[in-house]
Amino acid sequence: MYDVAIIGAGVIGASIFRELTKYNLKVAVLEKEKDVSMGTSKANSAIVHAGYDPKEGTLMAKFNVKGNEMYEDLCKELSVPFKRNGSLVVAHSDEDMKTVEELCANGTKIGVKGLRVIGKKELLEMEPNLTDEVHGALYAPTGGIVGPFEYTIALCENGVTNGGEIKLKKEVVSIKKDDVFTIETADGEIIKAKYVVNAAGLYADKIHNLICKESFKITPRSGEYFVMDKSQGAIVSHTIFPCPSKLGKGILVSPTVHGNLIIGPDAIDMEDKEDLGTIGEGLDAIREASMHTTTKINFRESIRNFAGLRATPSTGDFIVEENDEVKGFVDAAGMKSPGLSSAPAVAEAVVEILDKAGLELNKKDNFIAKREQIHFMELPAEEKAALIKKNPQYGRMVCRCESITEGEIVGAIKRSFGTLSLDGVKRRCRPGMGRCQGGFCGPRVQEIIAREYNVKPEDIVQEKDGSYILFGKTK
Repeated sequence: MYDVAIIGAGVIGASIFRELTKYNLKVAVLEKEKDVSMGTSKANSAIVHAGYDPKEGTLMAKFNVKGNEMYEDLCKELSVPFKRNGSLVVAHSDEDMKTVEELCANGTKIGVKGLRVIGKKELLEMEPNLTDEVHGALYAPTGGIVGPFEYTIALCENGVTNGGEIKLKKEVVSIKKDDVFTIETADGEIIKAKYVVNAAGLYADKIHNLICKESFKITPRSGEYFVMDKSQGAIVSHTIFPCPSKLGKGILVSPTVHGNLIIGPDAIDMEDKEDLGTIGEGLDAIREASMHTTTKINFRESIRNFAGLRATPSTGDFIVEENDEVKGFVDAAGMKSPGLSSAPAVAEAVVEILDKAGLELNKKDNFIAKREQIHFMELPAEEKAALIKKNPQYGRMVCRCESITEGEIVGAIKRSFGTLSLDGVKRRCRPGMGRCQGGFCGPRVQEIIAREYNVKPEDIVQEKDGSYILFGKTK
């Protein structure tokens, strides 16, 4: 019997999971995929928004501002890359400047710190590679960038360290309630829990409807991106947004925490919650739209295109509440942008809701807040030498594009839950994220995974079940 079962291991579910493991509770996360961070949390803009955009009085406004303020300390605790690089909402006309001033007023009203409107001269001093047609911008110094899947994985690893359970490949097909909740998964496992939190992302409406009356709908909204080589990473230093539209925040151009440049997303409402395909026309439109921001990007240096699906709620706002009729069932749903930015604050709010619903919360004396991950190339020379002396695996470079050592890969495997795929290792410590996209290091990473799990290299998959890379020897 679990005190709390969380459905969904994206950044929202992972944040709630880690928060609950601060208490003397038996907590589990049920995830339908074979790894955590497999939905929107691994395919987004990687932006921690300042919070000037959501309207006053919305949950988006409340949680975005608070969540943004929590990120720096959390990422230090969890050894996750984060940078408060600041963001700029760029105006291209007098009409846009009015929008910028409205955003500034809105953000100031809801508590965003340091917002100010700047003119063309100051803007081009801050970002000299922007086009000359800019008129000015909203400057938000608290905007940041983060490694979103690294953050989600770190939350889950830290939650497991503190006694929580991650149950992978557990698609929920039925939820019933008598005195407690009875959850059935697609493989026939029955799980009992006193409370249930629905953090199922794109499928939150489906999970809600298994036990509650239908009250919201989630529409998947596709967004496509370009990831550029690090040769393009210094074209801008801030996250650059155009003025927003009804469909979203527009085509951003932003550095990443790892030194790349990311461009996107577009916004296309979909029906299929699994359709992650990219479309040539969409990518062409993103490329063309980015030219209004800067003409300095060399798109021949693109190393990856991808699409992510955002969980767009019919309510127009986040849904964070205990169900009126099914007591003990809590929705944390509709987490479109700024869901990533809001996640730490949403987690605290869910714990408060569970407390009011009757969950007994007694804080642990022995909660371990720190989660360590070695980023070898960031260490001083003397620390590198000492580490190699202690563990020679850190002296063997596997991924030259990203400068990732064997020691980092083995560390990621040893911290993991379940059997990692090639992409699972990639999300944890970045081998294959560079210019060659795993073309050179992929086979070596595959060998290391096979060795550490004591399985054949042919058993290692790229990502999903059946996505085998090797089928046997040719010679």
